[in-house]
Amino acid sequence: MSAEVENLTPLRSTPKVGEAEWQVRCNLAACYRLVAHYRMTDHIYTHISARVPGERGHFLINPYGMTFDEVTASSLVKIDHDGKKVVDNGFDVNPAGFTIHSAIHAARDDAACVLHTHTRAGVAVSCMKEGLLPLNQIALQFYGHRLAYHDYEGIALDLDERERLAQDLGRAQSLILRNHGLLTVGRSVAEAFSLMFYLNRACEIQVDVCAMNQAFVLPSAETCEHTAQQYDRGLGSGTHELDMEWNAHLRVLSRVNPGWDA
Repeated sequence: MSAEVENLTPLRSTPKVGEAEWQVRCNLAACYRLVAHYRMTDHIYTHISARVPGERGHFLINPYGMTFDEVTASSLVKIDHDGKKVVDNGFDVNPAGFTIHSAIHAARDDAACVLHTHTRAGVAVSCMKEGLLPLNQIALQFYGHRLAYHDYEGIALDLDERERLAQDLGRAQSLILRNHGLLTVGRSVAEAFSLMFYLNRACEIQVDVCAMNQAFVLPSAETCEHTAQQYDRGLGSGTHELDMEWNAHLRVLSRVNPGWDA
């Protein structure tokens, strides 16, 4: 006998919002579906949050219980810094899951989007003493001060951890939560997703290299820094390359899972 399946399709429309908020809603819903498409979800857990333009202390987050590939622009829930609903659109949220996100949004004015994952490769690398190694060109995007680390303190439910988490992140845009997972901070949804896509890819490659049980070659520190600076000059929020990359992802999504902008 199959269990009864709860209907999590939108029950009511989100109250009318401005054009700027609607654009962020569409991008954030697309980001959720892309994370699902590239198999970076932890079922209904983890979150991607985005700041509501022009509204201090208000954010958008996924409806609790909805899978990432189901999220739509109108189903996203508007919450405050404590994870409490600002506008009721018929969906619940998981306030505890916003603990990590609230720390970053509060500490960083440039944190338009915060993306957190528990991918298999990301968690694996988070357990390694040396963290992410500069093994390849993709990993060098996160070389040096571009990637930060935060030690594991248990399930992120304690509000007093937020200050330490924000301090450890500093001005970096990518963070490895030791024994836990990955986090990226973007000045846009597109930037946060791009950082996560490649950070997770770097972790996947590292896991593969370690599984080969062969000696590996690391570039010199000078080459690592040079390559990281090349990334800094080539891929920033609003750049032509980032726009092209995001639009290409959206074209993929329009073919495999359209409807995120509903």
